Amino acid sequence: MSHKVTIIPGDGIGREVSLAAQRCIDATGVKITWEEQIAGEEALAKYGSVLPVQVLDSVRKNKVAIKGPIMTPVGKGFRSVNVQLRKALDLYACLRPCKFIKGVKTRYADINLVVVRENTEDLYAGIEFSQGLKRTKDMIEYLEGQSGISIKEDSAIGIKPISISASKRIVKFAFDYAIKNNRKKVTAIHKANIMKETDGLFLRCAREVAEQYKGKIEFEDRIVDNMCMQLVQKPELYDVLVLPNLYGDILSDLCAGLIGGLGIAPGANIGDNMALFEAVHGSAPKYAGMNKVNPTAMILSGVLMLRYLKEEAAANRLEKATEEIIAEGKYVTYDLKTDRNDPSAVGTSQMADAIISKLKNP
Repeated sequence: MSHKVTIIPGDGIGREVSLAAQRCIDATGVKITWEEQIAGEEALAKYGSVLPVQVLDSVRKNKVAIKGPIMTPVGKGFRSVNVQLRKALDLYACLRPCKFIKGVKTRYADINLVVVRENTEDLYAGIEFSQGLKRTKDMIEYLEGQSGISIKEDSAIGIKPISISASKRIVKFAFDYAIKNNRKKVTAIHKANIMKETDGLFLRCAREVAEQYKGKIEFEDRIVDNMCMQLVQKPELYDVLVLPNLYGDILSDLCAGLIGGLGIAPGANIGDNMALFEAVHGSAPKYAGMNKVNPTAMILSGVLMLRYLKEEAAANRLEKATEEIIAEGKYVTYDLKTDRNDPSAVGTSQMADAIISKLKNP
């Protein structure tokens, strides 16, 4: 069977790691017709928009996309293209597996966690009021009148929407994923002890959905700050984690740290009838064009994509080949060496070559 897939190379190191992943995916023998679209800084320079309409049209048409990292300005500039894509395409479930790979330097072994993050609302909805504007002052006056709580007049304001519909569907996604993948437990994470209305609503929805899976999958909940401690102290107690948007972003990086870093952390954004796959890490512009960075996260995102396309055998072969190359430790990038200054470290494309060779000669 042949598949059509949109590929968005991204900014900075994006094109290098995207090409490495594309080559490895092609080497599995799965027939894919690639349709390249650009977003981010390159698209801004060429089309005057970081997310041209043709990118969204392509993903809607092909139903599947894989994307390299795209730069997001900090504290100013355009809003995250990643967030815009997820919201525009209603890719409500962010799936981030964090699995220990032999050969990766880490303080932990045998980690096998899955983070399921709600992707469309919470503080990432982007409803903000800039400090000093009249509309912000009006909002402060309105909120003070409604709540009876004083707000400093020099504040900026952000709104945190949490809905029943979005909360229930992300928790259902987590339970369905757990059943499909033979997982044992789902943990809902929140701050309902303080944010009783928003996080309280999320927790109530999680408990309601959990009732539908009683006897099939174990369920529990944890307060987010306590969960951070728990993951550092005893991560082996946890399995599938389901969280609102902001907590999911933070804890998925924490979980990536448990397995050795963002360089080996894949990700998927999934909706009801389409999906976009991407590495969790950023665009690292200072390394752009140096053929230096680790392509593992993008390649493993390709593994997730192959599974979504129901190419299970190819996905397993690519995952196994990647893990074997890392375990051997010979043809890996500098960050995967015991000594990061090891002169035997190879570049991005050479690590992809080694994985391709392993695929062809297992």
